[in-house]
Amino acid sequence: MIKKVPRTEFDLIDNITRAARSSTRNIAEGFGRLRYQENTQFCRISRGSLFEIIDDVITMFEEKYIAEEEYKNGRTKIGHAIKVLNGYIHYLQTQKDKPK
Repeated sequence: MIKKVPRTEFDLIDNITRAARSSTRNIAEGFGRLRYQENTQFCRISRGSLFEIIDDVITMFEEKYIAEEEYKNGRTKIGHAIKVLNGYIHYLQTQKDKPK
């Protein structure tokens, strides 16, 4: 999708790339933490990165760099990733609250 963005929009391309990498890196870093609360916080940061990507996809569509079908497909995929991440966050919170 970002290959269709003109090189003059380097900032947009760079932000999408960084946000996507940040999202997965924060999940990995959170997983490496020993406390559920820390893991949850890193997952929330990851979720924020996914919302950044949504904003960039909206911009790409509004600037006519991508077609409506690509826009909808991108939103659907990112929405699914957010839904899965929300499920993981919920799981972490239930584990934190379990008596030991």
